[in-house]
Amino acid sequence: MSKDKKDMSPTTTDAKPSKGFAERSSLYQEFLAEREEILRHKWIESEKKGKDIGFERALLDWIRKHRENWRSERSPRKK
Repeated sequence: MSKDKKDMSPTTTDAKPSKGFAERSSLYQEFLAEREEILRHKWIESEKKGKDIGFERALLDWIRKHRENWRSERSPRKK
């Protein structure tokens, strides 16, 4: 391996700032909260059906039935 290629490889110190950024990112936090709601919906609907409905089906069902209300309840009220 040439010296140039060796210098371009990521180091563990390079990854730490991006992890901190992801943890602080409001967009990422919203993604995690939405994902948690979808997983909860998946569990509830799977229990009703008596079998695993799968993430994709739960995702599409949750988006159609619940996403708009969930987002409006989470967003700050505008005056």
